[in-house]
Amino acid sequence: MTLQICVAQLNFVVGDMAGNAQKIIDAARTAHAQGVRLLLTPELSICGYAAEDLFLRPAFINACDDAVKTVARELAGLSGMAVVVGHPTGGDLRTRSVAVQQRHNTASVLQEGQVVARYAKRELPNYQVFDERRYFTPGQGTCVFEVGGVKVGLLICEDAWFEEPARLAHAAGAELLAVINASPFHVGKGYEREAMMRERVRATGLPLVYAHLVGGQDEVVFEGHSFALDADARVAGRAPSFRENLFHVLVERSQSALHLKASVEPERTPEADLWDALVLGVRDYIGKNGFPGALLGLSGGIDSALVLAVAVDALGKANVRTVMMPSPYTADISWLDAREMAARLGVRYDEISISPEFEAFKASLAPHFEGRAEDTTEENIQARIRGTLLMALSNKLGAIVLTTGNKSEMATGYCTLYGDMAGGFAVIKDLAKTTVFKLARWRNANDPYGTGASPIPERIITRPPSAELRPDQTDQDSLPPYEVLDAILERYMENDQSVEDIIAAGFARADVERVTRLIRVNEYKRRQAPLGIRVTHRSFGKDWRYPITSKFRA
Repeated sequence: MTLQICVAQLNFVVGDMAGNAQKIIDAARTAHAQGVRLLLTPELSICGYAAEDLFLRPAFINACDDAVKTVARELAGLSGMAVVVGHPTGGDLRTRSVAVQQRHNTASVLQEGQVVARYAKRELPNYQVFDERRYFTPGQGTCVFEVGGVKVGLLICEDAWFEEPARLAHAAGAELLAVINASPFHVGKGYEREAMMRERVRATGLPLVYAHLVGGQDEVVFEGHSFALDADARVAGRAPSFRENLFHVLVERSQSALHLKASVEPERTPEADLWDALVLGVRDYIGKNGFPGALLGLSGGIDSALVLAVAVDALGKANVRTVMMPSPYTADISWLDAREMAARLGVRYDEISISPEFEAFKASLAPHFEGRAEDTTEENIQARIRGTLLMALSNKLGAIVLTTGNKSEMATGYCTLYGDMAGGFAVIKDLAKTTVFKLARWRNANDPYGTGASPIPERIITRPPSAELRPDQTDQDSLPPYEVLDAILERYMENDQSVEDIIAAGFARADVERVTRLIRVNEYKRRQAPLGIRVTHRSFGKDWRYPITSKFRA
């Protein structure tokens, strides 16, 4: 006996129920023609993940219900095939208020034009970027259905991180676990999932197929990386990461035991995952929201260089525009490096001097600043002039402005409100400065999208970082060395270590207190920053919810 399973690792759009349904229908028809008899789609595939407060709207739940019926009807003629789709449910919402309904994160099994089984997610995550308890009620049941002579136990994402749901499915007769998922990416997460699913396999003795979403949705990215584990917890198959794929798994029964076979993609480096996550995040945010292209300020520095390389890999050179906006403090090498990088990648490059505007601002403010020395005020004016120019181009051309600030800057407030923070999407918002350097070197050594090798001039990577807003300025005039800053940031912000614990680990008290104070007092800036791509297990965004007004001191 054999059974062919297909994981439809697809990129869905939140709220596009008709488009998502058609993707599932097309995948099912293709797979059925290839002999597949079980198609698994990701968690909430009908509506996309995550729909947030759209789940609270009755019309949204109704549209999802209609889309499920459409998929079932269109696939009624696929003899012997079962299709699992994910969607929200909440009773008869056409006649009753959504406020009194128990909504569930549901998976439905469709066969012969009917919903033959349903399963409601039992374990609802409520940490990091997850807040499913805001929208859903935990399920209580177990779902085991039969297809092709195999009894399949169905789980949804978080269920598989706990022992009980899989144990109950096994007790109900399941011979194989099918886990459908939508779990946002962070570095290393794919292999964490594999390790956790091995625990489920070892505990139950059942092979497992893990169906995962791919695509970008606002600040999160889903990397695909679906996989299959045999009953001995060995990786029997692994799908590609960061792209759509119909991933086939062959189930064979031998002496009453099931064995899985599939293609196995090789393991990937963290840098390759990071790069693909950024590229996919940019491509989907811009594509799904209908922007015709992107533009950014190119300074000759490492951050804007990295953002430009990501943008070109994501969108192609014809859809990316750069603007160099020199001030009186811009070094000649910045001009030269910016021009060279734009030429290497073949993007449009323009130069607009901000000196006239800067002098005009200073002249207008001179009577009001009389007797006061120049300080960060004048530095910020330059950044805000640049922000204004970029937003004017965005308004006129329709292209979205990509901001170029990194996580180290966002943490410490080394950025200017309405200046370099002005824009629509923060590509490297969750990359520490040390990671920026590491990723720039990785991209120079690799050309994953065929847009050009070594796009970043070496001098951009090796010269000391500077905002170039005053003579001979470098970042380290205002901040601890990035190696120190980023290590403290990781311990304090990402891993919740205390100040005293960080000092005990060997960091100077002055550095730790300085960095943690900067993180605390710059919350008001981060609240006004554009959203950006989450690539760590804790980013500034949904992962980080601290009050601006607070007297607490750790």
